[in-house]
Amino acid sequence: MMQSSFKKAPAICAALLPLLFAGMSSHAQTVKGKAAGNLNSPVETQPANTKYKPAFAGQTRIAGVKTKTPYTVTLLNKTLEHPWGISLLPDGRFLISEKMGTMSIVTTAGKIVKKITGLPAVVPDGQGGLLDVNIDPQFATNRMIYWAYSEQASGGSLLAIAKGKLAADESKVENIEVIYRATPVYKGSLQFGSRIVFDKSGNLFVSTGERSGADIRMQAQSLNASIGKILHLTKNGKAVPGGPFAKTPNARPEIYAYGLRNPEGLAINPATGELWESEFGPRGGDEINIIRPGKNYGWPVVTYGIEYSGEKVGAGIQQKAGTQQPVYYWDPVVSPAGIAFYNSNVIPEWKGNLFVSGLSSMHIARLVIKNNKIVGEEQLLKTEGERFRAVAVGKDGALYAITDSGRFYRVAKK
Repeated sequence: MMQSSFKKAPAICAALLPLLFAGMSSHAQTVKGKAAGNLNSPVETQPANTKYKPAFAGQTRIAGVKTKTPYTVTLLNKTLEHPWGISLLPDGRFLISEKMGTMSIVTTAGKIVKKITGLPAVVPDGQGGLLDVNIDPQFATNRMIYWAYSEQASGGSLLAIAKGKLAADESKVENIEVIYRATPVYKGSLQFGSRIVFDKSGNLFVSTGERSGADIRMQAQSLNASIGKILHLTKNGKAVPGGPFAKTPNARPEIYAYGLRNPEGLAINPATGELWESEFGPRGGDEINIIRPGKNYGWPVVTYGIEYSGEKVGAGIQQKAGTQQPVYYWDPVVSPAGIAFYNSNVIPEWKGNLFVSGLSSMHIARLVIKNNKIVGEEQLLKTEGERFRAVAVGKDGALYAITDSGRFYRVAKK
């Protein structure tokens, strides 16, 4: 097993879809949840993989909290085809990418109203496929969407970023253009990243994985490679001018931050404007980071995890001058995928909290933040037994989540 989140799901063939739809009740399944009070002990009770010590108090295993507001958990749909990314459309519906190469437009009631096909071919092996999707900040007028996917290349595969215009009938994407390719090419099928978010100027932040292999991962430390990075791109795929490495010899000017393993979560904190990231560790050491320009986040030199074999990663160090410490880390892993900040007043106690999709942990982690520190953690939807891939906040103030098995959930105030 090459990554904490990796569990290859079988493709759902088209012939099975009617059976899946037939298996759904005519009414969405609803589960009621209510909890109150605080917990004094961490929610994680399993032993860690290492005896590594955190760099500061509260960096891991923070005290548990419980949501006091009564809420309901509703299963809206269970027939999505390996969904990966979720983006909120201006009218409140969701644009959801699917690993095998399609996208679906889904209502807040869970109905799939459009299926988008005809996108560039993906390499759906391992952790590849059609990955994240996001809409242009001016989507209401230009209908542009951007997405990440694994693309076949000579000698292997790479992460590609494409854009195109969603057709008026919403059945296809027009004028498709690949605006960026993250190199070097590699033969493996693991750890592509990748999330796409827009900054306040309408430029793209793109996260890229370092492709996992022992023979490639040190490229995360190279400023002449696109992998294991946060990239800052214009809508045409060029480096945003004035980047931290724009004047560094032999550095790629689009690099914003480096030293990352497999960043599958990316979101801007609406309270501060800062970019936050979730990242897979190896065996232990999953991270939450605040991404700042020009900073080195350490991988594979610094980590709170170990190799899957049980050996140390490199010299087995957790702190080093010139590298950034994670705001928070988990050991054992949760396999953190998509993240979202809750910025609604519907559930006031959630406002400003970060929600983290957990794959191997099979829950959504709610992280309470104060002064850029994690001060509380809660595990939501743990009884569903699902690998949560991405989360989003709807216009109605509800939290929406997609899972690897094709489920679509709403968590809403009762």
